[in-house]
Amino acid sequence: MDKSRADMPNSQPLRLRDALRAARIETAERSMATSNLHDAEIARLEQLNEAITPLFEEIPPNIEIFDRGISRGDTPRLWIDMIAHVVMDRDRRIYRFLQDTRNGPKVLAESASSADIAEAIMRYVARRMIERERTLAAVEVAQVPVHSRPRRKLWRSLRYVLFAIVVIIGAVLAAAWIAAGGGR
Repeated sequence: MDKSRADMPNSQPLRLRDALRAARIETAERSMATSNLHDAEIARLEQLNEAITPLFEEIPPNIEIFDRGISRGDTPRLWIDMIAHVVMDRDRRIYRFLQDTRNGPKVLAESASSADIAEAIMRYVARRMIERERTLAAVEVAQVPVHSRPRRKLWRSLRYVLFAIVVIIGAVLAAAWIAAGGGR
């Protein structure tokens, strides 16, 4: 080591303090750049959020399945409902509309154009509203037979009682026949 220092031309001695200062400056510059990218992602998502506001104003107030908002975590997201959201791609120029499923996220749409993503969101909202209507209709239809079930139970019970009466009468007649000596 001493020999390598001797081989170096007249240079200033290396100082750890200077190296730490340079590393701190680099880290600050990198975090500022990252922060600027993060802010740019949020700004683009806010722009998309404003673009879809008219769509959400058309949704009737009694339909409460949509909960739109921007989460500002490490990965900013524009939430459409509990399972669908928009994120920016890694290059931060492309919108990616995702739906969470049992098997992981499913890409519903991907585009650099906010208009294309807004249209995809509109189609998604329409499909979700139709699914909701079908589910409510199925629940109403499923509830109708529930009211007729007590009648079925009544007839089934009555059938068992009648069968028991027939069996008892048959047993009494058989016992009387045997007692009368008809079984010899």
